[in-house]
Amino acid sequence: MTDAQPTPDLRASARELHDAGLCVLPIKADGTKKPAVSWLQYKVERSTPAEHDAWFSGDKARGLAVVYGEVSGGVELLEFEGLAIREGLLDDVTEIMEASGLGESWAAVLNGWVTESPSGGRHYRVRLDGAPVPPNRKLASRLAREDEYTPEERQRLAERPNSKIVRVLIETRGEGGYGLVEPSSGTVHATGRPYVRIAGSPATVPVLDPDVMDAIRAVCRMLDDLPKAETPKTAPTRDLPPLPDGGLRPGEEYEARADWADILRGTFRPIITRGNTTYWGWADGVGGVKATTGRDPERDRLYVFATGSEFQAEVPYTKFGAYALLQHGSNHKAAASALRAQGYGTPPPRRRLSSVPAQPQHFSDGSTALDAEQAPEQHDGFEGGPQLRAVSARPELDITNEADAIDGVLALMGNGSLPDLYKRSGGPCWVYRDDNDDPVVQQLGSDNLRAYLADHVSSFVVKRNPVTEELEEHRELLMPKSCATVLGRKDWPLPLLRGVVTSPVIRPDGSLLESPGYDRTTGLYLEPRVPLRRLQPQVTKESLDRAKDIVLGQVLADFPWVEHSDRANFLGALLTPIVRAYFHGPTQMVAITATAAGSGKTLLKDIFKHCYGTADTAWPENDTELRKSITTQLYGTGSPVVVFDNLPNGFVLKTPILSALLTGEHWGDRILGATGKVTMRNDRLWIATGNALRTGGDNRRRVLWVRLDPDCPDPDQRDGFRIGDLRPWLRANASTLVAALVTLVRAWLAAGAPTIRVRKGDYSEWASMMAGLLHYLGVDGWMANGADAGNQDDEQQEWALFLEMWRETYGAEPLATGAVIKGLPNHVPRKGDEPPSANQLGIWLKARQGRYFGTHKVVMVVDSHRKQNLWRVDVHADRGTGRHES
Repeated sequence: MTDAQPTPDLRASARELHDAGLCVLPIKADGTKKPAVSWLQYKVERSTPAEHDAWFSGDKARGLAVVYGEVSGGVELLEFEGLAIREGLLDDVTEIMEASGLGESWAAVLNGWVTESPSGGRHYRVRLDGAPVPPNRKLASRLAREDEYTPEERQRLAERPNSKIVRVLIETRGEGGYGLVEPSSGTVHATGRPYVRIAGSPATVPVLDPDVMDAIRAVCRMLDDLPKAETPKTAPTRDLPPLPDGGLRPGEEYEARADWADILRGTFRPIITRGNTTYWGWADGVGGVKATTGRDPERDRLYVFATGSEFQAEVPYTKFGAYALLQHGSNHKAAASALRAQGYGTPPPRRRLSSVPAQPQHFSDGSTALDAEQAPEQHDGFEGGPQLRAVSARPELDITNEADAIDGVLALMGNGSLPDLYKRSGGPCWVYRDDNDDPVVQQLGSDNLRAYLADHVSSFVVKRNPVTEELEEHRELLMPKSCATVLGRKDWPLPLLRGVVTSPVIRPDGSLLESPGYDRTTGLYLEPRVPLRRLQPQVTKESLDRAKDIVLGQVLADFPWVEHSDRANFLGALLTPIVRAYFHGPTQMVAITATAAGSGKTLLKDIFKHCYGTADTAWPENDTELRKSITTQLYGTGSPVVVFDNLPNGFVLKTPILSALLTGEHWGDRILGATGKVTMRNDRLWIATGNALRTGGDNRRRVLWVRLDPDCPDPDQRDGFRIGDLRPWLRANASTLVAALVTLVRAWLAAGAPTIRVRKGDYSEWASMMAGLLHYLGVDGWMANGADAGNQDDEQQEWALFLEMWRETYGAEPLATGAVIKGLPNHVPRKGDEPPSANQLGIWLKARQGRYFGTHKVVMVVDSHRKQNLWRVDVHADRGTGRHES
């Protein structure tokens, strides 16, 4: 204070402030602007006039301050710093207030109690009505310019280069804060200049509604120039490098082309524009300014101050961020896709997936023979050498979208791009060789299909590189649930697999299927057991004679057949897999039996094994396991011959499960672990081997007997065969033997495929065809051992003898069962050691009523007088020719 300045009457000024309801504080006169007393109590308790007199009496220099907030009746200070006044912020705020409908309230503030600070700032006071005063707040600031740095600030930047030097422009003093007032002067302020009242007085502080004051504060905050931290929610494209060749992302082009008025329509409306800054209010016109755009000269941002909108308050939004929030719930990925669909952004380049070499696989149509690298070595064989087949290409499949992926897999199935994939009852399947080199049909589960597609299809997903915006193809496998969806269909656009064959076979039209792989004409898959010989277009007499010599003169020459019919039956069975597709209907089971071990049964089975491959299985212990075993062989194996090997000595083939199998063209059953039933073609040749085999029940007519009898002790010690050891010969010459068998069939076909009518019930077509084929080859005896085969059936033989003795003893006289048992005690059939009871015999007779055993049959006669069933035996008069009965 200078001598020219009058000494202020601080006691009078304190009294004026007190009378206006304000809490007064003394301030030190050392330029620190700190209270001269401990003032915490005065935040909640107003100072008294007595305290004022004590503080401001005498000649000690003091300054004067007011504590704001509830203790002063709800008064709040709004301070514009001298820097803000010099930079014109007060004029900006005034213009915005008037444009936003706050002009009248703002005018009351400007004309209320106003003080000019020593730095040239303005202090405005407002009393809030009905709401507490908020604490001190900095409403607007900016970063200090370099020419404004103080020496201390320059040192701080030197020590901490990332520090921010801030200049406050507008702030408040509220609850718990205080501010100096006039007539403080002299050394109270560091500049030595005084606080000067320029309008109103403590008694003219305007009273404002809290909502109005909130709006005034919001307008002041809009002038804040401090950089605001962006978030991924509001500015998702930040820090991304530029795209190659000057390309633009959809969001980037949207930033350049979009207009805020279009983006914010329905949420905000523009109120006023000053320079580059536009101020926005609610779209319905209620309230004042709520947001700004354009304050940042480098990057246009939306900055919302209100909390009642979708936008997060007091964080900057890019145009793309605002669009993503309003139109896509802040899903920037969806927003970018939508903008790209509208034409925003540079079309991204696409980086292709590195090509994957194709797996060595043959075409599924079986149009050629063998893979070159898997072709057998050339042998001196029957006719020619091996054939070759091609390798398929590897298709590509975009599986980015699951629905498209499923459609794509089905399309690849439909156009034949998936090699070795077929369908049958139960769904898609493939064929492969197991460790024993036998073909196996694998029904596909989800994992199988996924593994298959991994090997045969280059599947990929298209991903957008977030940095370069390139569309990149990434190798990826089809999802397991997608595979399950494909398998869950009721049908598939795949070739139908009707069966697997392991040698050349005759198609239904008489042509020869000899190309390995899938044959679309028949639905058969040829998986050769041995390397195939290239056959000559025509069968010559020389090749037929050579084939007959190999088969009949060498391979089958030294077996101890009981009769010629046993050799004929075996040859017919051996040729059956080749002609199996040429006829319809089932085949009999081939029972290879002998009088003693070492007779050659296993060698006969091994001929099938080396030519066609066999699925060997033990005879199950009960009918349930037998059914499961049959189903497993038909469903899972591809071998055309199934062998029940080494049945116990004297085993009786009697089960009804076998009866059902051998008379049906199809077999239906539930697969283990599955809920549905599948139906399979019964296209296998069923063989049983064992010593002294017999039949029972209804299976006599279902079995084709091949009998061996070496008629010597130790038959395994025999020697002097044309082929010394058959097994090594078969390993070396199986291809030749198969070619010879095929040649025999081809010659018969070339001769017109003559047949000889054979009445054999369900087996008539097969029996007639094989009879004609064997007769053409000069092999007699096909099925000629039928009468002798009756001796192989225990039940047939036992009942035939019983009925013959009954007829001889009693003629055509009807008898009761008790009388039969009493009259023929040594001939009545037994179950175990004891003869049956009268009731049991009656049950047995009813089950066999009308059935011939040899030439005799039992007939029931109802005795109405005695009210009981009687029985007699009739004999066929012509002994089975079918003309009449007696």
